[in-house]
Amino acid sequence: MLPVDFVDMMQQQLGAQAPQLFHALEQEPVTSIRLNDKIDELSFNADIDEVPWHYEGYYLSERPQFTLDPLFHAGCYYVQEASSMLIQCALEQYVAEDSLALDLCAAPGGKATLISQYLGAQGLLVANEVVRQRVFILSENIQKWGNGNTVVTHNTPALFGEAMPNAFDCILVDAPCSGEGMFRKDEQAVADWSMRAVRQCVERQRSILYDAWDALKPGGILIYSTCTFNRHEDEENAMWIAEELGADILPLSLDPAWGIVESIAGYHCYPHLVRGEGFYLCVLRKRRHDFDPFRIKHAKKPNSTPITAENKELVRSWLSEPDKWALRQLDRFITAYPIKYKELIDYMSTRFLCISLGFGLAEERGKHFAPQHSLSMSKAARIDAFPQLEVNLESALAYLRTESLPLSNLPLGLLLVTYHGVPLGFVKNVGSRCNNLYPNEWRIRNL
Repeated sequence: MLPVDFVDMMQQQLGAQAPQLFHALEQEPVTSIRLNDKIDELSFNADIDEVPWHYEGYYLSERPQFTLDPLFHAGCYYVQEASSMLIQCALEQYVAEDSLALDLCAAPGGKATLISQYLGAQGLLVANEVVRQRVFILSENIQKWGNGNTVVTHNTPALFGEAMPNAFDCILVDAPCSGEGMFRKDEQAVADWSMRAVRQCVERQRSILYDAWDALKPGGILIYSTCTFNRHEDEENAMWIAEELGADILPLSLDPAWGIVESIAGYHCYPHLVRGEGFYLCVLRKRRHDFDPFRIKHAKKPNSTPITAENKELVRSWLSEPDKWALRQLDRFITAYPIKYKELIDYMSTRFLCISLGFGLAEERGKHFAPQHSLSMSKAARIDAFPQLEVNLESALAYLRTESLPLSNLPLGLLLVTYHGVPLGFVKNVGSRCNNLYPNEWRIRNL
């Protein structure tokens, strides 16, 4: 049963189309995924249709049990709501690939991995999450995606405006909202909804936008989005940004056949018109004025441990293009991050709480260095640097449960476990047993 106040509000907003929306909210939600370039095709059988606004987005005719697909755990695709992939159009039309971008409310990571994929090797993404329980899920999904062009942070929006004024070419604020667009996927969203909650969301959304505004450079792009329908959280906030903070609302070039509705400020995906959930998107450009470009001044030297020449040569041999990566050792761990952004990332590591920088490369174990699990997920890894153990589905799932794998004429030492040729992680054959090195916190707990 939909809340009465929500029904009244949508009837005023949509008029004769409101009953179609209410009917759509009673239907089963749509399942969609976005492929990573780690693979060319899916490993499970499914009828698929393309998501029209994203070249790697696909609808599935039915929802498989993703937990049973090892390639899901390897980051070969992301289960992402189709409507939210519309962000790709905003990026393509207004954001250069060599941009410095900030995803301010990034967990669990669907939009962050999309932006990371768009930027590729030329740009850098800062993916931030203020909620501690969610930031580690974000970091896990970023590591599994494997691009290495992302810094995951756990900070308040205000710190970005304070510590990095006029720094970012693009900021995405996918704001916490009342969740109307998730009504058919989440019964709790219906139970929690009220006009009071809507008003509280508006206040929080404006606070986030205001606090982070200084971090966006003049002429930079703000992408504001929610998974809700109402104009209070959507159009009214977009116009508040334009009027109070100083921005111009920008149009998107979209195919009318997609069914996306252009409003007075931004665009709506309604589930009775598109094959997806409710979503709102508005693109704004910060008005230009005289400003001081962001420069790193009086930066502290980041904490680090000297890497010996021998160890540096070893870990660089695990990378396909080692000259593209800066290396830093802190305590027992060596991290790799884009050398193009070394100065900026070093600065951020002294001012922000950084959960991950690029990807973990190596860990010191006794007198030797061993690769970290995130190296196996990274597209920067030189896969042929390690002996490989190709496994079938049964063994792959056992590995992902952190169980021991059977020994059968395996070489001693470190082995890279692969499934369909895609790395899943490492094991170590010590002769009497095969130690499973898959991260315990990532393991499959229930099947």
